Amino acid sequence: MDMNVVVTLLTIAVILLSIVIVAMLVAMTVLLIKVQRLIKNVNAVMDNVASATEWLSPAKVISYVSKLFRK
Repeated sequence: MDMNVVVTLLTIAVILLSIVIVAMLVAMTVLLIKVQRLIKNVNAVMDNVASATEWLSPAKVISYVSKLFRK
């Protein structure tokens, strides 16, 4: 093979691998951003559930009802 053909093929291989690496980095970044948004939503839901659970605890409900009747 001629030296120019080898250099051309190696250049094409390096360019293709660079494109693949950049595409994988972009895909990984997009995936991490989506996972971060999902985790924020899950944390918000868990905070809401925790607040509702705390407010609906029997001791809290009974004390609230007893305060209503005291007035």
